[in-house]
Amino acid sequence: MRIQELHDIQAAAGATFAELTTKEIVPVSFGNDAEAIAATKKGVALYDRTHWGRIQISDSDRLRFLHNQSTNNFNILKPGQGCDTVFVTSTARTIDLATAYATEDAVLLLVSANRRRQLLELLDRYIFPMDRVELTDLTDTTVTFSFLGPETSQLLEKIGVTELENQPYATHKLINFAGMEVRGAVGSGLATPGYTLIAPASDAASLWHELVKAGAVPMGDRVWEQLRIEQGRPVPDFELTDDYNPLEARLLHTITYDKGCYIGQETIARLNTYKGVKQQLWGVQLSGAVEPGTAVTIGEEKVGKLTSFTETESGFFGLAYIRTKAGGEGLKVQVGSVSGEVVNVPFLSS
Repeated sequence: MRIQELHDIQAAAGATFAELTTKEIVPVSFGNDAEAIAATKKGVALYDRTHWGRIQISDSDRLRFLHNQSTNNFNILKPGQGCDTVFVTSTARTIDLATAYATEDAVLLLVSANRRRQLLELLDRYIFPMDRVELTDLTDTTVTFSFLGPETSQLLEKIGVTELENQPYATHKLINFAGMEVRGAVGSGLATPGYTLIAPASDAASLWHELVKAGAVPMGDRVWEQLRIEQGRPVPDFELTDDYNPLEARLLHTITYDKGCYIGQETIARLNTYKGVKQQLWGVQLSGAVEPGTAVTIGEEKVGKLTSFTETESGFFGLAYIRTKAGGEGLKVQVGSVSGEVVNVPFLSS
């Protein structure tokens, strides 16, 4: 019911909703897409990420356990720190890009909506009888909001929060905001500077109301999708699939090469050691609209595949995996019937 209260105030502000394949209801647009995009560049935009999954891993073996399950180094995390990490198959194929927040007694994972159940099952499968690890799905009892743009620190100051300013990515702490206890973290989920808040579902409507009152412009899922494609954030079922590994997805900031054994580690180490990355994810500036899945060609030769597409205020844009030997930034390509130029995108490691 508390989430319904949130949806009610969002609807009153002009939100239209859609149901995801995972059955979550999300605000697609607030009827202000151009204003929301402008806010990400000049002010503060507010995005409801409640449909994303939140998985808590607790008990004394939690860091060692996660260290063995994904690409980043969990053993060095102290309470209040966090990181991005990739969950992969035994052959290093990508499952999901997640953000982890280490607290005094648990790790909270923020995962993609369409990978929550798969990751819960995967993690549960690797808990052995002697492991002191407990999994809890917090998705239905919590909410997540991200706000992004150049004025986000000023908005935090306005609501009395200064502890997170100028801190490293994924630094987080419990903050008191308008009588609500909220976990605030550095990072918006995109390359645009910002912060992410995780709070009890019972505070959802009040928290959203207070953030909008403080000057944040509500932003729907349609704008988020445009921004994540423009900025190059890969997502499951498009860029993160059984066809690709984290090196090809250029998620280098999520990989610790000297951390020891973990699922998929042998493949990733071999690819890195022998420079075996045969394709990489890039942005593509396009001359027209084209469907994801369309082949990328140079002359008669197929050199890649378009994985995502969006139309922006400055034209058409996509993400594509391009064969390493074909080239990178500045490469002129054909995508179906339209021409394109390969460009770098800010979310991905160069």
